[in-house]
Amino acid sequence: MKFLTFVDLHEDSKYLKELVKRASQDDIEFVVCAGDLTMFGRGLRHILKKFNDLGKKFYIIPGNHESDSMFKEVIADYPNCINFNKKAIKKDNYVLLGYGGGGFAAEDAEFRKISREWYGKYQDEKVILVTHGPPSGTKIDLLEKRQVGNYDYRKFIERIKAKLMICGHIHETAGVQDKVGKTIVINPGWEGMVIELN
Repeated sequence: MKFLTFVDLHEDSKYLKELVKRASQDDIEFVVCAGDLTMFGRGLRHILKKFNDLGKKFYIIPGNHESDSMFKEVIADYPNCINFNKKAIKKDNYVLLGYGGGGFAAEDAEFRKISREWYGKYQDEKVILVTHGPPSGTKIDLLEKRQVGNYDYRKFIERIKAKLMICGHIHETAGVQDKVGKTIVINPGWEGMVIELN
C-alpha cells in the first residue's frame, strides 16, 4: 500500500501543484490530508476539484482552519473526496482513523470518547491514526521549546499500538518524524510524504 500524505497546505498554489503532480503518478494509490487544506475555507472547491479529478480517493479531515460542516457542504460534489473525520476507513489490511479540528488543547474529551469506541472495534487491527494536532511529548509537538501536543492522542496510540500516526498543525516541525512506543509519528508538512506499508 503506497499513498501520499500532507498537512497544512493552507491553499498554497505552488505546493498544491506539486502535490497533485506527485499524487497523479501511478504508484500512488490514494491521498490523505491531515487538515488545514485552506485558509478558513477559501479556495476549498478549487483544491477538492484538483484532487477529485485525479480519479483516486482523497481522504481528508478538517484542521483548525476548516470546519466539519464546511466540508460536508461541498464534498458531495466531489465523489473521490472523502471527509473521514470521526470515521474509520479500511484500506487493504489497515484501518485509517480520522479525527480533525482542534488547536492547542492538551486534552480532548470528545476524542477520549470516540477513541474508546475505536479501541473496542480496532484493537486487533493495523491502525493508522490521522489527526490535525500532534500527540504530546514528541519532536513533532515542539513549539518554541514547549510541548504543545495532545495527551489523549498519545495515550490512544500507545494503547492501541498504532502502526502510524499522521498529524501536523505545528508548522515548525513539518517533515519531522518520531516514535511513540511502536508507533511512527510523522508531520508530513505541506510538501508531503509518500508512505509505503506492507
